[in-house]
Amino acid sequence: MPSRVLHLLASAAPPAVDLVDVVWHAQAEGWTVCVGLTPTAAEWLDDQLPALEGQTGYPVRSSAEAFGVREIWPRADVTVVAPASLNTVNAAALGLTPNFVAGHLTEALCLRSPLVVMPCVNSAYATHPQFGRSIEILRASGARVLFGEGGFQPHPPGEGDRKAYPWHLALGAARSLVE
Repeated sequence: MPSRVLHLLASAAPPAVDLVDVVWHAQAEGWTVCVGLTPTAAEWLDDQLPALEGQTGYPVRSSAEAFGVREIWPRADVTVVAPASLNTVNAAALGLTPNFVAGHLTEALCLRSPLVVMPCVNSAYATHPQFGRSIEILRASGARVLFGEGGFQPHPPGEGDRKAYPWHLALGAARSLVE
């Protein structure tokens, strides 16, 4: 059976620093993984980028390809955006593309491609009026959003544990979309 392709996109939220381990888990499940990051997440993971590229065999992307350059990633069977920050969730729901991750997420929504979004916001950000609307827009657009019961549960500011981020739920949801 040929490998399925997972585009794993991450925003700048603490669980992003664990992507090397997440990629290993995804690959153990049979995924070919391509990693995309917001510019800030790419800065946070700067020392891990060579390891991620070596693991995946593909460049880690944090900016769009130059005009006229052919796409180098294989087409995704599923896109997972995790951790998805407040900014990423709101930008995609509003159709804004300020960075690579938001643009890729917005395109996946528009193409109705299999898509999993798992936010990572604190409980204060979760109360922002646009965030709730954005979650509903993403769900109504066909994205599987793992937030609230059965997904990511926000914690008070400064009290979250990045190691408790439920990566297994995101990978499980991706798997269920291709079975």
